[in-house]
Amino acid sequence: MLVRRVTDVKQDKVQVEGAKGARIRWLISKSDDAPNFAMREFEIEPGGYSPYHSHDWEHEVYVLAGEGAVVSQKGEAPIKVGMTVFVSPGEMHNFKNTGQETLRFLCLVPHQKD
Repeated sequence: MLVRRVTDVKQDKVQVEGAKGARIRWLISKSDDAPNFAMREFEIEPGGYSPYHSHDWEHEVYVLAGEGAVVSQKGEAPIKVGMTVFVSPGEMHNFKNTGQETLRFLCLVPHQKD
């Protein structure tokens, strides 16, 4: 069993082309011997966003703080505290902060296949 504070996990800038004002913490990952899924916490500052991209795995998201939007090829949907988002495999998407406070959310993804 692993129990720790979120603030004890190192936070890194999202250093991917197309990202602005985004940070990530890998709360639970393969390095913690989690066999199937990773849990990540993202923080996006006001006016910031994640890159617009797609991949072969799903995202499951729970919004903890702030407000923003999730963008896909189908359009844009507002998100705020207490909302969930499911991003299908292969779906183009990004998250952006449309509010005045930090947008913070959990994002769970399956481990990528080696």
